[in-house]
Amino acid sequence: MANPYAAVGSTSNAMASIRGDFGEGGSNHLDEKPMSTVEVLRRLSPYLRPYRGLFFLALICQIVTVVLQLYVPIIIGEGIDLMVSAGQVVFSGLYPLLVRLAVITIAGAATQWLATSLTNRLAYDTIRDLRIDAYSKLRSLPLSFIDAHSHGDLLSRIVNDVDQVGDGVLQGLTQLLSGVVMIIGTLCFMFWLSVPVGLIVVAITPLSLLAAWAIAHFSAESFTSQQQLQGQLGGYAEEMISNQRLVAVFAHEKSSEEGFDAINQKLYTVGEHAQFISSLSNPSTRLVNSIVYAVVAIVGICCVITGQPSVLSVGQVQSFLSYANQYMVPFNQITSVVTQVQTAFASSRRVFSLLDAVSEVADAPTAEVLSCPKGELDFSHVFFSYDKARPLLRDINFHATAGERLALVGPTGCGKTTLINLLLRFYDLDQGTISVDGYNAAELTRESLRAAFGMVLQDSWLFEGSVRDNIAYGRPDASQDEIVAAARRAHADTFIRQLPDGYNSLISEEGSSISSGQRQLLCIARVMLADPPILLLDEATSSIDTRTELQVQDAFDRMMEGRTSLVVAHRLSTIRAADCILVMRDGHIIERGTHDELLSAGGFYAELYEAQFDHDH
Repeated sequence: MANPYAAVGSTSNAMASIRGDFGEGGSNHLDEKPMSTVEVLRRLSPYLRPYRGLFFLALICQIVTVVLQLYVPIIIGEGIDLMVSAGQVVFSGLYPLLVRLAVITIAGAATQWLATSLTNRLAYDTIRDLRIDAYSKLRSLPLSFIDAHSHGDLLSRIVNDVDQVGDGVLQGLTQLLSGVVMIIGTLCFMFWLSVPVGLIVVAITPLSLLAAWAIAHFSAESFTSQQQLQGQLGGYAEEMISNQRLVAVFAHEKSSEEGFDAINQKLYTVGEHAQFISSLSNPSTRLVNSIVYAVVAIVGICCVITGQPSVLSVGQVQSFLSYANQYMVPFNQITSVVTQVQTAFASSRRVFSLLDAVSEVADAPTAEVLSCPKGELDFSHVFFSYDKARPLLRDINFHATAGERLALVGPTGCGKTTLINLLLRFYDLDQGTISVDGYNAAELTRESLRAAFGMVLQDSWLFEGSVRDNIAYGRPDASQDEIVAAARRAHADTFIRQLPDGYNSLISEEGSSISSGQRQLLCIARVMLADPPILLLDEATSSIDTRTELQVQDAFDRMMEGRTSLVVAHRLSTIRAADCILVMRDGHIIERGTHDELLSAGGFYAELYEAQFDHDH
């Protein structure tokens, strides 16, 4: 049987709604360990490896492009030597040169376009795979991890940081491929023209490399801090936007804005520092470029006039000046994108820290599949705590036969919702066992275990789509008649038909186009359509008015017949018909029995009931 809530863990709202009573859990935090540039490249290499064919083809195209580009100054130099002075222009030699120049220019442009296209394809395919892995990793993480981290920051890693990696990889590969080939090719042509002058150019090169290294080194930390603050800002904004109604109700708009401004100001300061340092790279390399150009010009003039340190013609000097200029272009290009590259490395570390997080323990190879579940539940000496220093559940013991209706009551924070989380294996026990139909839940596959349950939470979860799709979430193959029947049993059919497009009406992610009670009815209809053998109801009727609650309670009563039901409720009037009521306090089950038995005992349940009865009246 399909589990209607198997994918709920992939949404922040649903995940937040099933957290334990004591809030945050787990210690699996995203500790971003220092990762060197070499390590980042090593981690990226498996994503590039499947597309190495594109890489080598792009490299070949880039080599051809550079060779063609570097041959142009030779042609121009030959042309200059053919028209040294007035009246001495050799037109018969110029025409073939012009034709050759045109052909080479067109061919170079074509190979450059092809190389860029292949590089773009390589980068986009790589980032697509990285984002898929990041999202898959998020789905494999335990609920304790999701609870312990800002949802906005996690989304920022999957969306923004992966995009930044893409920009960095795209720019890095493009500049690296063209730059390295251009540098090697230019050196070859310069040495071909004149070894002494070529050595002079090479001797000045370390100045540019030193400037680029120093700037990259001092800006790396700033870019790392910038990406961290961007994730923090995204998490804060997501939190405030998703809870805007509460912010408005408590008149916290100003403090919310001040909190945003504080983080934004930190981001501005760090970003300004990073951008300032990185902005020095281009002027620095251009200064070195100008020095190289001036030195080549001076030495070239000496070569033409004196023949020392080598004999060069005027045209060859012009070619050498072109090469000197082109030789520094790759350094300028590489340093001009240092901002994006540094940002990409910082983002890569954030993405890889997510990928390195400890996943939910996989099902053991010997794990059994729970087939045809009957609904027998057993808790035996269960101990659990989110924080080991603060025990929550202590020695929980109870048994539910198939078809029995159990209710959990008690003050907020006593561990009621945590019991449901443990039953669904969202968290692992500290001690004890939970059994379903006599099978240890820890020895069952999670998928088959969770497929046996249907859950209706206090905080309803709807996704952006049609009413029909939301009801059929657990059974996408359900027919229209089955969907309508489930909606009628949940008393939702009437208001659905009053919507503009009925069952095809679109609702937003938060269901803002319908009331909270109507959202809850749709969630109830979803479970009724799934028809699970075990029901988990956590304040399932809390958002419904009294009249509708009576109708839905009647529908639940019919639905619970023959099914094991575990009901968490604060409104004690909704659980009078339960076969057994478990009264919890401070992580213990202190009383158990039927409604009448517990009232007759005059214990804690009776106090709760009387206090609530007096409050209601």
